[in-house]
Amino acid sequence: MGLEGREMDGIGITMQKKAAELERLAEVLVTGEQLRLRLHEGKLIKDRRHHLRTYPNCFVAKELIDWLLEHKEASDRDTAIKIIQKLLDQSIVHHVCDEHREFKDLKLFYRFRKDDGTFPLDSEAKVFMRGQRIYEKLMNSENNLLQTREEETGSFERALVASEFIDWLLQEGEMATREEAEQLGRRLLEHGIIQHVTNKHHFVNGPLLYQFRMNFRRRRRLIELLHERSRSIPESHDSPFCLRKQNSDGGNTSFLSVSPTKEIKVVVGVRRSSMSSSCGSSGYYSSSPTLSSSPPVLCNPKSVLKRQVSPEELQTPGGPFLKKTFTIVGDAVGWGFVVRGSKPCHIQAVDPGGPAAAAGMKVCHFVVSVNGRNVLAQDYRTVSNLILTGPRTIVMEVMEEA
Repeated sequence: MGLEGREMDGIGITMQKKAAELERLAEVLVTGEQLRLRLHEGKLIKDRRHHLRTYPNCFVAKELIDWLLEHKEASDRDTAIKIIQKLLDQSIVHHVCDEHREFKDLKLFYRFRKDDGTFPLDSEAKVFMRGQRIYEKLMNSENNLLQTREEETGSFERALVASEFIDWLLQEGEMATREEAEQLGRRLLEHGIIQHVTNKHHFVNGPLLYQFRMNFRRRRRLIELLHERSRSIPESHDSPFCLRKQNSDGGNTSFLSVSPTKEIKVVVGVRRSSMSSSCGSSGYYSSSPTLSSSPPVLCNPKSVLKRQVSPEELQTPGGPFLKKTFTIVGDAVGWGFVVRGSKPCHIQAVDPGGPAAAAGMKVCHFVVSVNGRNVLAQDYRTVSNLILTGPRTIVMEVMEEA
Protein backbone atom coordinates (compact mmCIF):
# COMPACT_ATOMS: atom_id res chain seq x y z
CA MET A 1 0.00 0.00 0.00
CA GLY A 2 1.34 3.40 -1.00
CA LEU A 3 1.69 6.46 1.18
CA GLU A 4 -1.50 7.99 -0.20
CA GLY A 5 -3.46 4.83 0.57
CA ARG A 6 -2.16 4.73 4.13
CA GLU A 7 -3.07 8.40 4.58
CA MET A 8 -6.60 7.79 3.32
CA ASP A 9 -6.99 4.81 5.67
CA GLY A 10 -5.79 7.01 8.52
CA ILE A 11 -8.32 9.70 7.65
CA GLY A 12 -11.07 7.08 7.46
CA ILE A 13 -10.20 5.67 10.88
CA THR A 14 -10.11 9.18 12.33
CA MET A 15 -13.55 9.95 10.88
CA GLN A 16 -14.95 6.71 12.29
CA LYS A 17 -13.55 7.50 15.74
CA LYS A 18 -14.99 11.00 15.53
CA ALA A 19 -18.36 9.60 14.46
CA ALA A 20 -18.33 7.14 17.36
CA GLU A 21 -17.51 9.97 19.79
CA LEU A 22 -20.36 12.08 18.42
CA GLU A 23 -22.77 9.16 18.72
CA ARG A 24 -21.75 8.51 22.33
CA LEU A 25 -22.15 12.20 23.14
CA ALA A 26 -25.59 12.27 21.51
CA GLU A 27 -26.78 9.24 23.45
CA VAL A 28 -25.57 10.65 26.78
CA LEU A 29 -27.23 14.01 26.10
CA VAL A 30 -30.54 12.49 25.03
CA THR A 31 -30.54 9.93 27.84
CA GLY A 32 -29.81 12.63 30.41
CA GLU A 33 -32.54 14.89 29.07
CA GLN A 34 -35.11 12.09 29.10
CA LEU A 35 -34.21 11.31 32.71
CA ARG A 36 -34.51 14.98 33.67
CA LEU A 37 -38.01 15.21 32.20
CA ARG A 38 -39.09 12.00 33.92
CA LEU A 39 -37.81 13.23 37.28
CA HIS A 40 -39.65 16.54 36.85
CA GLU A 41 -42.81 14.62 35.99
CA GLY A 42 -42.35 12.39 39.04
CA LYS A 43 -41.77 15.42 41.32
CA LEU A 44 -38.31 14.21 42.35
CA ILE A 45 -36.90 17.49 41.10
CA LYS A 46 -38.20 20.38 43.18
CA ASP A 47 -37.14 23.29 45.37
CA ARG A 48 -35.58 22.08 48.62
CA ARG A 49 -34.42 23.81 51.81
CA HIS A 50 -31.36 23.13 53.92
CA HIS A 51 -29.98 25.32 56.72
CA LEU A 52 -32.42 28.14 55.92
CA ARG A 53 -31.35 28.21 52.27
CA THR A 54 -33.52 27.19 49.29
CA TYR A 55 -32.00 25.15 46.47
CA PRO A 56 -34.28 25.29 43.42
CA ASN A 57 -34.85 22.43 41.00
CA CYS A 58 -32.73 19.80 42.69
CA PHE A 59 -33.04 16.13 43.66
CA VAL A 60 -31.73 14.08 46.57
CA ALA A 61 -29.13 11.50 45.57
CA LYS A 62 -30.49 8.79 47.85
CA GLU A 63 -34.06 9.34 46.62
CA LEU A 64 -32.93 9.14 42.98
CA ILE A 65 -31.22 5.81 43.60
CA ASP A 66 -34.41 4.50 45.21
CA TRP A 67 -36.34 5.72 42.15
CA LEU A 68 -33.94 4.03 39.71
CA LEU A 69 -34.34 0.71 41.52
CA GLU A 70 -38.12 1.07 41.70
CA HIS A 71 -38.34 1.78 37.95
CA LYS A 72 -36.00 -1.11 37.04
CA GLU A 73 -33.37 1.24 35.64
CA ALA A 74 -30.68 -0.35 37.80
CA SER A 75 -30.31 -3.77 39.41
CA ASP A 76 -28.61 -2.53 42.57
CA ARG A 77 -27.48 0.66 44.28
CA ASP A 78 -23.87 0.38 43.06
CA THR A 79 -25.05 0.21 39.44
CA ALA A 80 -27.36 3.18 40.01
CA ILE A 81 -24.43 5.20 41.37
CA LYS A 82 -22.32 4.35 38.30
CA ILE A 83 -25.14 5.43 35.96
CA ILE A 84 -25.53 8.88 37.53
CA GLN A 85 -21.76 9.23 37.86
CA LYS A 86 -21.64 8.93 34.07
CA LEU A 87 -23.97 11.94 33.79
CA LEU A 88 -21.92 13.81 36.38
CA ASP A 89 -18.69 13.09 34.47
CA GLN A 90 -20.30 14.55 31.33
CA SER A 91 -21.34 17.70 33.26
CA ILE A 92 -25.03 16.96 32.80
CA VAL A 93 -25.66 16.89 36.56
CA HIS A 94 -23.64 18.39 39.42
CA HIS A 95 -23.73 18.89 43.17
CA VAL A 96 -25.65 22.08 43.96
CA CYS A 97 -22.58 23.63 45.58
CA ASP A 98 -20.05 21.78 43.39
CA GLU A 99 -18.51 20.30 46.53
CA HIS A 100 -18.74 16.65 45.45
CA ARG A 101 -17.29 15.42 42.17
CA GLU A 102 -18.50 11.91 42.91
CA PHE A 103 -22.13 10.85 43.10
CA LYS A 104 -22.84 9.48 46.57
CA ASP A 105 -25.70 7.46 47.99
CA LEU A 106 -26.44 10.09 50.61
CA LYS A 107 -28.94 12.86 51.31
CA LEU A 108 -27.03 15.28 49.12
CA PHE A 109 -28.58 17.74 46.67
CA TYR A 110 -27.71 17.44 42.99
CA ARG A 111 -29.12 19.29 40.01
CA PHE A 112 -29.27 19.00 36.24
CA ARG A 113 -27.19 21.80 34.76
CA LYS A 114 -29.94 22.46 32.25
CA ASP A 115 -32.18 23.45 35.20
CA ASP A 116 -29.79 26.15 36.44
CA GLY A 117 -28.39 27.39 33.13
CA THR A 118 -24.84 26.15 33.79
CA PHE A 119 -24.80 23.43 31.15
CA PRO A 120 -21.42 23.91 29.40
CA LEU A 121 -22.62 23.56 25.83
CA ASP A 122 -19.67 23.06 23.50
CA SER A 123 -20.10 23.31 19.75
CA GLU A 124 -20.86 19.60 19.36
CA ALA A 125 -23.44 19.50 22.15
CA LYS A 126 -25.13 22.59 20.74
CA VAL A 127 -25.74 20.83 17.43
CA PHE A 128 -27.44 17.89 19.12
CA MET A 129 -29.53 20.11 21.36
CA ARG A 130 -30.52 22.18 18.32
CA GLY A 131 -31.36 19.05 16.37
CA GLN A 132 -33.49 17.72 19.21
CA ARG A 133 -35.43 20.98 19.47
CA ILE A 134 -36.05 21.08 15.71
CA TYR A 135 -37.12 17.43 15.74
CA GLU A 136 -39.64 18.06 18.52
CA LYS A 137 -40.99 21.18 16.81
CA LEU A 138 -41.52 19.24 13.60
CA MET A 139 -43.22 16.34 15.38
CA ASN A 140 -45.48 18.58 17.45
CA SER A 141 -46.52 20.98 14.69
CA GLU A 142 -49.35 20.41 12.21
CA ASN A 143 -47.26 20.85 9.09
CA ASN A 144 -46.93 18.28 6.31
CA LEU A 145 -43.16 18.46 6.13
CA LEU A 146 -42.63 14.83 7.19
CA GLN A 147 -44.57 12.43 5.00
CA THR A 148 -44.22 9.44 2.69
CA ARG A 149 -42.29 10.57 -0.39
CA GLU A 150 -40.80 9.04 -3.52
CA GLU A 151 -37.20 9.30 -4.65
CA GLU A 152 -35.39 7.23 -7.26
CA THR A 153 -36.61 3.63 -6.82
CA GLY A 154 -38.25 3.74 -3.42
CA SER A 155 -40.83 5.28 -1.10
CA PHE A 156 -39.64 6.63 2.21
CA GLU A 157 -41.67 7.18 5.38
CA ARG A 158 -41.33 10.43 7.33
CA ALA A 159 -39.16 12.08 4.69
CA LEU A 160 -38.74 15.80 4.10
CA VAL A 161 -37.64 17.83 1.07
CA ALA A 162 -34.47 19.85 1.69
CA SER A 163 -35.81 23.07 0.16
CA GLU A 164 -39.07 22.81 2.14
CA PHE A 165 -37.10 22.14 5.33
CA ILE A 166 -35.10 25.32 4.69
CA ASP A 167 -38.34 27.27 4.10
CA TRP A 168 -39.65 25.96 7.43
CA LEU A 169 -36.45 26.89 9.29
CA LEU A 170 -36.78 30.45 8.01
CA GLN A 171 -40.51 30.61 8.82
CA GLU A 172 -39.90 29.38 12.38
CA GLY A 173 -37.11 31.88 12.91
CA GLU A 174 -34.49 29.16 13.37
CA MET A 175 -32.27 30.79 10.75
CA ALA A 176 -32.09 34.21 9.12
CA THR A 177 -30.96 33.29 5.60
CA ARG A 178 -31.20 30.33 3.26
CA GLU A 179 -27.41 30.00 3.31
CA GLU A 180 -27.38 29.71 7.10
CA ALA A 181 -30.27 27.23 7.00
CA GLU A 182 -28.44 25.08 4.45
CA GLN A 183 -25.32 25.17 6.62
CA LEU A 184 -27.39 24.01 9.61
CA GLY A 185 -28.73 21.14 7.52
CA ARG A 186 -25.18 20.13 6.65
CA ARG A 187 -24.15 20.19 10.31
CA LEU A 188 -27.16 18.08 11.27
CA LEU A 189 -26.17 15.53 8.66
CA GLU A 190 -22.49 15.55 9.64
CA HIS A 191 -23.51 14.83 13.23
CA GLY A 192 -25.71 11.91 12.23
CA ILE A 193 -29.00 13.60 13.09
CA ILE A 194 -30.38 13.53 9.55
CA GLN A 195 -29.28 11.77 6.38
CA HIS A 196 -30.17 11.48 2.72
CA VAL A 197 -32.71 8.67 2.29
CA THR A 198 -30.29 6.55 0.27
CA ASN A 199 -27.08 7.86 1.84
CA LYS A 200 -25.84 9.24 -1.47
CA HIS A 201 -25.79 13.00 -0.91
CA HIS A 202 -24.78 15.63 1.58
CA PHE A 203 -27.43 18.16 2.57
CA VAL A 204 -28.09 20.67 -0.22
CA ASN A 205 -30.86 23.16 -0.87
CA GLY A 206 -32.99 21.41 -3.45
CA PRO A 207 -35.49 18.59 -4.10
CA LEU A 208 -33.53 15.78 -2.41
CA LEU A 209 -35.18 13.82 0.41
CA TYR A 210 -33.82 13.45 3.93
CA GLN A 211 -34.92 11.65 7.09
CA PHE A 212 -34.09 12.02 10.75
CA ARG A 213 -31.50 9.36 11.44
CA MET A 214 -31.61 9.91 15.18
CA ASN A 215 -34.79 9.07 17.07
CA PHE A 216 -34.75 11.54 19.95
CA ARG A 217 -38.02 10.20 21.35
CA ARG A 218 -36.92 6.60 21.70
CA ARG A 219 -36.72 5.88 25.39
CA ARG A 220 -33.13 5.07 26.32
CA ARG A 221 -32.43 2.63 29.09
CA LEU A 222 -30.06 4.27 31.56
CA ILE A 223 -27.99 1.11 31.77
CA GLU A 224 -26.90 1.83 28.18
CA LEU A 225 -24.64 4.55 29.56
CA LEU A 226 -22.46 1.81 31.06
CA HIS A 227 -22.40 -0.31 27.91
CA GLU A 228 -21.12 1.88 25.10
CA ARG A 229 -20.79 -0.99 22.65
CA SER A 230 -24.55 -1.51 22.68
CA ARG A 231 -25.04 1.65 20.60
CA SER A 232 -23.33 0.06 17.62
CA ILE A 233 -25.90 -2.75 17.57
CA PRO A 234 -28.50 -2.11 14.88
CA GLU A 235 -32.10 -2.29 15.92
CA SER A 236 -34.19 -5.29 14.89
CA HIS A 237 -37.52 -5.01 13.15
CA ASP A 238 -39.91 -6.22 15.80
CA SER A 239 -41.69 -3.15 17.17
CA PRO A 240 -44.19 -0.84 15.50
CA PHE A 241 -42.60 2.27 16.82
CA CYS A 242 -40.19 3.04 14.01
CA LEU A 243 -41.10 2.60 10.35
CA ARG A 244 -39.49 3.24 7.03
CA LYS A 245 -39.72 1.60 3.64
CA GLN A 246 -36.58 -0.29 2.76
CA ASN A 247 -35.33 -1.02 -0.73
CA SER A 248 -33.38 -4.23 -1.07
CA ASP A 249 -30.86 -4.97 -3.80
CA GLY A 250 -33.32 -7.31 -5.42
CA GLY A 251 -35.83 -4.56 -5.91
CA ASN A 252 -38.34 -5.87 -3.36
CA THR A 253 -39.63 -3.42 -0.80
CA SER A 254 -41.05 -3.96 2.64
CA PHE A 255 -41.91 -1.90 5.66
CA LEU A 256 -39.60 -2.55 8.54
CA SER A 257 -40.73 -1.79 12.07
CA VAL A 258 -37.82 -1.33 14.39
CA SER A 259 -37.34 -1.73 18.12
CA PRO A 260 -34.39 -1.99 20.49
CA THR A 261 -32.87 -5.45 20.69
CA LYS A 262 -31.34 -5.75 24.11
CA GLU A 263 -34.08 -5.17 26.65
CA ILE A 264 -37.09 -6.41 24.72
CA LYS A 265 -36.48 -10.00 25.84
CA VAL A 266 -37.24 -8.96 29.41
CA VAL A 267 -40.62 -7.33 29.84
CA VAL A 268 -39.57 -5.00 32.63
CA GLY A 269 -36.61 -3.85 30.60
CA VAL A 270 -38.24 -2.91 27.31
CA ARG A 271 -37.60 0.55 25.98
CA ARG A 272 -40.44 2.85 25.13
CA SER A 273 -40.04 4.06 21.58
CA SER A 274 -41.71 6.71 19.52
CA MET A 275 -44.15 6.10 16.71
CA SER A 276 -42.79 9.11 14.94
CA SER A 277 -39.17 8.20 14.37
CA SER A 278 -37.40 7.37 11.16
CA CYS A 279 -34.90 4.60 11.59
CA GLY A 280 -34.26 1.47 9.65
CA SER A 281 -31.52 -0.51 8.02
CA SER A 282 -29.92 2.02 5.70
CA GLY A 283 -27.16 3.13 8.00
CA TYR A 284 -29.39 4.11 10.89
CA TYR A 285 -27.66 3.87 14.26
CA SER A 286 -24.47 2.80 12.56
CA SER A 287 -21.08 3.83 13.87
CA SER A 288 -20.78 6.58 11.29
CA PRO A 289 -23.23 9.39 10.63
CA THR A 290 -21.96 9.79 7.09
CA LEU A 291 -22.66 7.64 4.04
CA SER A 292 -22.55 4.20 5.65
CA SER A 293 -23.55 0.78 4.40
CA SER A 294 -26.59 -1.08 5.64
CA PRO A 295 -26.00 -2.92 8.91
CA PRO A 296 -27.23 -6.48 9.34
CA VAL A 297 -30.71 -6.94 10.75
CA LEU A 298 -30.86 -8.98 13.94
CA CYS A 299 -33.35 -11.78 14.47
CA ASN A 300 -36.58 -11.05 16.29
CA PRO A 301 -36.65 -12.03 19.96
CA LYS A 302 -38.58 -15.10 21.02
CA SER A 303 -42.33 -14.68 21.29
CA VAL A 304 -43.81 -14.43 24.77
CA LEU A 305 -46.83 -16.53 23.70
CA LYS A 306 -47.09 -20.07 24.95
CA ARG A 307 -49.16 -20.98 21.88
CA GLN A 308 -50.55 -19.23 18.83
CA VAL A 309 -54.29 -18.45 18.82
CA SER A 310 -56.46 -18.04 15.73
CA PRO A 311 -58.92 -15.16 15.20
CA GLU A 312 -61.76 -17.70 15.21
CA GLU A 313 -60.75 -19.02 18.63
CA LEU A 314 -60.59 -15.50 20.05
CA GLN A 315 -64.12 -14.75 18.86
CA THR A 316 -65.76 -18.06 19.85
CA PRO A 317 -68.88 -17.30 21.97
CA GLY A 318 -68.40 -18.53 25.52
CA GLY A 319 -64.68 -19.00 24.91
CA PRO A 320 -61.89 -18.35 27.41
CA PHE A 321 -61.10 -14.86 26.11
CA LEU A 322 -62.45 -11.53 27.38
CA LYS A 323 -62.45 -8.29 25.39
CA LYS A 324 -60.99 -5.14 26.91
CA THR A 325 -60.69 -1.60 25.56
CA PHE A 326 -57.79 0.71 26.36
CA THR A 327 -57.40 4.40 25.57
CA ILE A 328 -53.69 5.18 25.52
CA VAL A 329 -52.36 8.71 25.32
CA GLY A 330 -48.76 8.78 24.13
CA ASP A 331 -46.29 10.89 26.06
CA ALA A 332 -43.08 12.57 24.93
CA VAL A 333 -41.31 9.25 24.38
CA GLY A 334 -44.08 7.09 22.99
CA TRP A 335 -46.85 4.69 24.03
CA GLY A 336 -44.81 2.16 26.00
CA PHE A 337 -45.54 -1.20 24.39
CA VAL A 338 -44.26 -3.55 21.70
CA VAL A 339 -46.54 -5.45 19.32
CA ARG A 340 -45.52 -8.54 17.41
CA GLY A 341 -46.92 -11.47 15.48
CA SER A 342 -49.61 -11.93 12.86
CA LYS A 343 -53.27 -12.94 12.55
CA PRO A 344 -53.68 -11.91 15.33
CA CYS A 345 -50.91 -9.68 16.67
CA HIS A 346 -50.07 -9.78 20.34
CA ILE A 347 -48.44 -7.52 22.91
CA GLN A 348 -44.85 -8.65 23.23
CA ALA A 349 -43.75 -6.29 26.00
CA VAL A 350 -45.01 -3.38 28.08
CA ASP A 351 -42.93 -0.66 29.71
CA PRO A 352 -44.08 -0.71 33.36
CA GLY A 353 -43.62 3.07 33.56
CA GLY A 354 -45.34 3.91 30.28
CA PRO A 355 -48.82 5.02 29.18
CA ALA A 356 -49.86 1.53 28.01
CA ALA A 357 -49.14 0.00 31.41
CA ALA A 358 -51.01 2.83 33.10
CA ALA A 359 -54.03 2.08 30.91
CA GLY A 360 -53.93 -1.60 31.90
CA MET A 361 -52.33 -3.23 28.88
CA LYS A 362 -50.44 -6.44 29.58
CA VAL A 363 -48.11 -8.84 27.83
CA CYS A 364 -49.87 -11.55 25.75
CA HIS A 365 -52.96 -9.44 25.05
CA PHE A 366 -54.18 -10.09 21.49
CA VAL A 367 -54.90 -6.98 19.41
CA VAL A 368 -58.44 -6.89 18.04
CA SER A 369 -58.76 -3.35 16.74
CA VAL A 370 -56.91 -0.04 16.53
CA ASN A 371 -58.95 3.17 16.46
CA GLY A 372 -62.04 1.27 15.38
CA ARG A 373 -60.44 -0.82 12.63
CA ASN A 374 -60.45 -4.60 13.08
CA VAL A 375 -56.92 -5.98 12.75
CA LEU A 376 -57.40 -9.63 13.71
CA ALA A 377 -56.36 -10.72 10.22
CA GLN A 378 -53.40 -8.32 9.95
CA ASP A 379 -49.72 -8.63 10.76
CA TYR A 380 -47.79 -6.29 13.06
CA ARG A 381 -46.56 -4.18 10.15
CA THR A 382 -50.12 -3.20 9.27
CA VAL A 383 -50.93 -2.52 12.91
CA SER A 384 -47.73 -0.50 13.10
CA ASN A 385 -48.78 1.68 10.21
CA LEU A 386 -52.24 2.28 11.68
CA ILE A 387 -50.77 3.48 14.96
CA LEU A 388 -47.98 5.47 13.38
CA THR A 389 -50.28 7.35 11.03
CA GLY A 390 -53.00 7.90 13.64
CA PRO A 391 -53.46 10.41 16.45
CA ARG A 392 -51.42 10.60 19.65
CA THR A 393 -54.39 9.11 21.53
CA ILE A 394 -55.12 5.57 20.37
CA VAL A 395 -58.04 3.32 21.26
CA MET A 396 -57.18 -0.39 21.23
CA GLU A 397 -59.41 -3.38 21.75
CA VAL A 398 -57.63 -6.49 22.96
CA MET A 399 -58.53 -10.01 24.03
CA GLU A 400 -57.24 -11.41 27.31
CA GLU A 401 -57.35 -15.03 28.37
CA ALA A 402 -59.61 -15.38 31.39
